Amino acid sequence: MNSRLLLAAAGWLLAAALATATGVAVLGLLGRPLTGAAERPMTAEEVRLALARDTTRDTVRDTAGPAPVGSSGGRTPGAAPATGRRLVSTSAGTVIARCDGGLVRLQSWTPAQGFEVDDVDPGPDDRARVKFESDEDRLEVEVRCSGGVPVPRITRHDD
Repeated sequence: MNSRLLLAAAGWLLAAALATATGVAVLGLLGRPLTGAAERPMTAEEVRLALARDTTRDTVRDTAGPAPVGSSGGRTPGAAPATGRRLVSTSAGTVIARCDGGLVRLQSWTPAQGFEVDDVDPGPDDRARVKFESDEDRLEVEVRCSGGVPVPRITRHDD
């Protein structure tokens, strides 16, 4: 009977070892090794660098609809949409502008983290603008209409 007990204990230990090894292998395959280095939070400097790297590009995206279509099914030469919208995304903030009847109007403006709105002239007028500022930077987005489509001009002001 002693040998039966010894055999059962050895089998149980072997099964436990195999289950543990399988669990560690699966965790390793999932990319989070059980015995690897622990994750650590980013330092303030690492966060600042990551944010600066991700917000250095200013972009403009046209959200206007397609140009009017003539009876032949093609685009009408020289025709521009009566209204147009444009999303202007900068490192300092985001602006949505709309042209309607030759006048531009800012529909919304949102400063980026660390920025605030210094001054805004939302229109409707021949031009609309918003100024974003932070402790280190100032940026102005001025928008005018050209052919029924908002055309932005982005100016960075050095202190």
